[in-house]
Amino acid sequence: MRHKISRRDMLKVMGAAGLASFAPIPNVSALDFVNRMQEFRGSFTWWRVPPDTTIEQEQLDAFDAAVAELMPNVTISYEVMGYGEMLDVLRTAVRGGGGPDVAVLPILWGVEFAAGGFLRPLSPADLGYTNEQFWPRALNSNLWEGEYYGVPTNNETMTFIWNKRLFEAAGLDPEVPPATWQEVVEFSNQIFTNTGASGYGIVARQNHGNTPFRNMPLLWAYGASVLDETDPLPQYNEVRINSPEAAAALQVLYDIYVRDRSAPSSALDNSQAENRELFIAERVAMMIDHPTALRIISQNNPELAPFMGFAKFPEGPVRRAAVFGGSNIHIFNRANEDVLPAIKAFCTLRCNPEWANRLAWFSNPGNRDGFDNEWFQTRLEQIPFLDVATSMLEFGIPFPVIPEATEIMNLIIPALLQNVLTERMTIADALAEAERAVEEVMARA
Repeated sequence: MRHKISRRDMLKVMGAAGLASFAPIPNVSALDFVNRMQEFRGSFTWWRVPPDTTIEQEQLDAFDAAVAELMPNVTISYEVMGYGEMLDVLRTAVRGGGGPDVAVLPILWGVEFAAGGFLRPLSPADLGYTNEQFWPRALNSNLWEGEYYGVPTNNETMTFIWNKRLFEAAGLDPEVPPATWQEVVEFSNQIFTNTGASGYGIVARQNHGNTPFRNMPLLWAYGASVLDETDPLPQYNEVRINSPEAAAALQVLYDIYVRDRSAPSSALDNSQAENRELFIAERVAMMIDHPTALRIISQNNPELAPFMGFAKFPEGPVRRAAVFGGSNIHIFNRANEDVLPAIKAFCTLRCNPEWANRLAWFSNPGNRDGFDNEWFQTRLEQIPFLDVATSMLEFGIPFPVIPEATEIMNLIIPALLQNVLTERMTIADALAEAERAVEEVMARA
C-alpha cells in the first residue's frame, strides 16, 4: 500500500533540506498587480516549451484563457519550440537583437543571459512577492553579481523508475528497486543476462541537457563534483572533476555499458526521449525520468503502466543525490518600457500559488505558498508517485550558478562520458581531459 505525502510531510522534507521557515503570506501588492490587469495595454512575446501530455495542454489552455480575460487589452505572441533546440535558438536570437520579451527557461540557463546583459533585473519583490515565498536554492539560480534576474516558476527532482515485469522475468524481486548504484550495475547485468533486455538506460547524448541531469547525481553520490557545487556555500572557483571519487562513479557506467553491455548500444546518441521509447517497448528496465513518464507510458503502452515502479535515486558511498531542477521566468531587455507593467503582471499571475501548481502539473510549485493551495493536493491525488519526486527535493543539488555552467554540463560532461564509454580514453585520461576543458572555460570567465 502506498502513502500519499501530506502537507505536514512536505514541510518536514523542506525543513530537512533547510528550506522550511515559511508560512503562507497574503501579499497585497501581488493581488494589486492582478486587480489592475484590465488597465494594461500593449503587446509582448512569450517563448515556451510545448506540453508533453494532454493534462498539461489543458492547464496551459486554461492559463491562456485566464490571461485573455484578465488582460483584454494586451496581445501576447507565443513562440513554441522544443527544449532540445531552444537554447541555441535563443542565443542566436538575442545576440542579433531579437528573441522574446519574456520566457520561462530551465534553471541552468538564466545566469548565462544575465551575465551577457540580455535580461532585466527581476526579483520576487518586482512581482509583489517576497523572497521567503520561494526556495532559496531556486532564487540563487537567478543571482548574478548581487542582483536577481528571474523568479522561480517550478522546482523539481526526478525519480528512479523500473519495469517490474522485467525484474520478475530476470529473477529479481519486482517490488524492490536497487538501493545503491552498485546494485544498479548488478541488477542491470542480471536483467540483460536473463531476459536479453537492457538493464539500465544510460543517457549520454552530446550537447543535451538530459545528459548531465541523469549522470551528475551519480558523480555527486560518489563524492565527486565538477567545481565545489556540493559544498554548503559553494564559491565556484575550484575545479574538482579529476578525483578518485569521479573515477569510481565513472566505473559504474563503464561496467554497465562496456564490460557487461547491459545498457542500450544507442546510449551515446540517446536523449531521454529515445531512452523512454526503449522503456515503453520494454527493451530497457530502469531509467531516470519525471513522474510525467507514467502518463506518457500509459498512453503508449497501457499494459506496462501498472508494472512501473518509482523510487528515490540509489545511494552512493557518500550520499543520495539528484539535480535540483526547475524553471525560472525572465524578462529580456528588448521588452519595451511601456508594456513592462503588463509583462510584470503576467509574471505575477504565472508565479502565483494556483498557476505555479497548474502549470507545473508533474513538478512542484516554485512559489512555496503553492504547497498550501488546493491544486497541490489535487495533483497529489491524481498523479501517482508525485510524492516520490517531491520527497527527492531534500537531496537536490543545484548545478553551479555561473554563466559557464551550461557549457560545462551540456558539452564537457557528455564528452567525458563519451570518452570513457567509447574507450577513446581511459577513465584517468578522460578525467584529466575534462579537468583541462573546465579550467579552460573558467579561465575565459
